[in-house]
Amino acid sequence: MSHFLNWRCINCGKEYELDEVHYLCTQCSKKWITGSPLIGVLEAIFDYQAIAREWEKKQNPRLFSVLDEQFYPPIPVGNTPLFKPDRLNKNLNLPNLFIKNDALNPSGSLKDRASELVVADAIRLGIDKIVCASTGNAASSLACICAAAGKEAIIFVPKSIPKGKLVQIKVHGAKLYTVSGTYDDAFNSALAYSANNDCLNRNTAFNPLTIEGKKTAGIEIYLQLNDVPDWIIIPVGDGVILSGIYKAFIDLKAAGIIDHLPKLLSVQAESSDAITAYWETGTYHNAHNPQTIADSISVKTPANAHWAVNALYQTQGKSVRVSDNEILSDQKYLAQMTGIFVEPSSAAVFSGLRKALTNKWIKPEEKIVMLSTGTGLKDINAIKL
Repeated sequence: MSHFLNWRCINCGKEYELDEVHYLCTQCSKKWITGSPLIGVLEAIFDYQAIAREWEKKQNPRLFSVLDEQFYPPIPVGNTPLFKPDRLNKNLNLPNLFIKNDALNPSGSLKDRASELVVADAIRLGIDKIVCASTGNAASSLACICAAAGKEAIIFVPKSIPKGKLVQIKVHGAKLYTVSGTYDDAFNSALAYSANNDCLNRNTAFNPLTIEGKKTAGIEIYLQLNDVPDWIIIPVGDGVILSGIYKAFIDLKAAGIIDHLPKLLSVQAESSDAITAYWETGTYHNAHNPQTIADSISVKTPANAHWAVNALYQTQGKSVRVSDNEILSDQKYLAQMTGIFVEPSSAAVFSGLRKALTNKWIKPEEKIVMLSTGTGLKDINAIKL
């Protein structure tokens, strides 16, 4: 049984019942201007005392779920491995470095965690169609999970998405619309579609269940380590994975299961650095011209920038930029040192680790988790052999 209490706006604090609103705060969202980060994103609030009592009996991550288990689609998502890459650790002299390999989700990316929960909500509500915008991973993820649940996925993507992700979308039978423009253009197209059609919208951060779905990776990290790591390193585009990992640990802390938070290291491509610049200066500006080999983190206007930057402040975290050359070099290096072939956005995580070590932000003896969010097989044209 879910211990969910209500939704709460991260801006004004207004609370909503489960079905009172499905997307943004009805008051704060009136202030939102297209082309800027979302305002009025909702966070889930739980009966943390009840969770604490149940946790003592069984450490079940779904105690922190908004929805009852009966609504989950019939396909296994999550429970991905966390392991020590011994060769890499010895080479770098980092004895407590771990990789959380979320590329082993059904569609090959962490985005399945968000799709699972949104599809579960569609099952609960009896809604047959779900729409989303994506650079590829969220789209192929939604198509995959919808296929398992017998729902229709309606997808808006830029024409430039990698062929592997396009194939995934099509093979699962989704209805596909390609957009002449960027991810931000696709995001707005999906919003327009859901405003005029009977469907759920899965757009990241716009639907708060996307944050709740992605937080499950953080809860798993805690359970697999039986500890709070010193650092979790995350590839960042729109800021929702970062916010989701943060939400996992503030939920665990609210339930009295842990007493401190891990530091979060945000890693962005140089041309897609709106969150990094926001963290550095305290003032938000869109990324000027996001053109990067790491398509999964390529975004001009990160939807969840405000919550993401707050997460960095609250965890005493950091944010770094990495170049495409660093990403491509480290993608190949990781594959040869660990046996894990990641897509460019996940290789960026290792590039970010290198910079954090150089800057002496991370100490060699600290417990570090690198989050691998997608398989390299999704974009084989990116790799340089």
